[in-house]
Amino acid sequence: MPQLHFREALLSDGWSRDVRLSIDNGRIAAVETGVTAISGDERHAIGLPGLPNLHSHAFQRGMAGLTEVRGGSSDSFWTWRELMYRFVSRMTPEDIEAIAAQAYVEMLEAGFTRVGEFHYVHHDRSGAPYKDIAELAGRIAASAQASGIGLTLLPVFYAHAGFGGRAPDEGQRRFINTVDQFTRLLEASQRAVAGCRGAKVGIAPHSLRAIMPDQLAAILPLAADGPIHIHIAEQMKEVDDCIAWSGSRPVRWLLDHAPVDRRWCLIHATHMTDEEARAMAATGAVAGLCPVTEANLGDGIFNATAFFGARGRFGVGSDSNVLIGTTDELRQLEYSQRLALRARNVMATAAIASTGRVLFNDALAGGSQALGVAGGLAQGHVADIVSLDPENPMLADRSGDAILDSWIFGSRRSPVDCVWTSGRKVVTNGRHHQAESVAAGFRRRLGGLLAA
Repeated sequence: MPQLHFREALLSDGWSRDVRLSIDNGRIAAVETGVTAISGDERHAIGLPGLPNLHSHAFQRGMAGLTEVRGGSSDSFWTWRELMYRFVSRMTPEDIEAIAAQAYVEMLEAGFTRVGEFHYVHHDRSGAPYKDIAELAGRIAASAQASGIGLTLLPVFYAHAGFGGRAPDEGQRRFINTVDQFTRLLEASQRAVAGCRGAKVGIAPHSLRAIMPDQLAAILPLAADGPIHIHIAEQMKEVDDCIAWSGSRPVRWLLDHAPVDRRWCLIHATHMTDEEARAMAATGAVAGLCPVTEANLGDGIFNATAFFGARGRFGVGSDSNVLIGTTDELRQLEYSQRLALRARNVMATAAIASTGRVLFNDALAGGSQALGVAGGLAQGHVADIVSLDPENPMLADRSGDAILDSWIFGSRRSPVDCVWTSGRKVVTNGRHHQAESVAAGFRRRLGGLLAA
């Protein structure tokens, strides 16, 4: 039974010294505290639970940096989306697999140990289903399995180009399914992830603008007890269009017309009134925040004051994967609130004064809930573990919550040293064990894709 010994580790009930974790069959079989290291223990200084990345479009990692050029008119999410459609129209299954593998390797090196893949590219470049309708879900599963990252696959139902059932655009042809097709896709996706240890499958109605109410009602039972994720209220245009269609704002409409509960993750939920934020918090649903992407796309700033004041839950995701980093997402969330409110340490609480600890704890709890797993270093939990390098200058003479504060807010160079997923070590000395071969495949596929 492999055993890891940490001088200091953040367990589910807080920081402890001299911690030994025993791992059996991919799970933490025992947790001992206050014990000295013995022969055979693998010794590390600082141990943390891996964080969940609750929202990813892995293929978009291949676009990173390619949309930072101003167009002929004012740029926005909607002009970015047109560029994304052109990019995705060229991709082969091999492209998607190679780009996803690169994204997942980078996530693991950053300390993300499970990803919620919001997977909406389903069909071939003409828009026709593959012979295996879950061909591209299988490519995502293969990338997750090769990299070692935990996978919660979220096949997306997408049927329309706008509120009220507008016919899909040509650029959306690879996303579109009927309810019957989606049912088959979901069944095939469950088979596709069968080889991925600990994989989960949920469902993802893309957004209120991409699905009609009767379709939403038809697919929700397919989730059973699994996760349900949906994009919502990301852009003000989306809010205005929803009001024009229904008379309600998006979050309010969803809460009034769907059985939103702890299974749900509302991605972005950026533009909520105080009333909507409090009502959403009361359901137990998770706000899926993607602060780096939301900043990159000019989405806006999340209504944290009302939502967290009502004890709302959140997790973070890397979304467009323009930049992949655990601390980047957490820091951007806090800094966005500081800028909006002209205050400091906004996310800290009366109970926990450390901003870094609150951000880390809440992202772990909310992200784990949203991806259908139990997170944290505790007996019986999946052994998703991160060690930090104590030689990183910004961790010098730090302990407890000061480690998190210094890592999130003060470290230019990532101190992530080793990463284990389901008890398997996949990162050593900050580098994924397959980093070079995966990067070579990524460069090869991207070169052909961009030359097409």
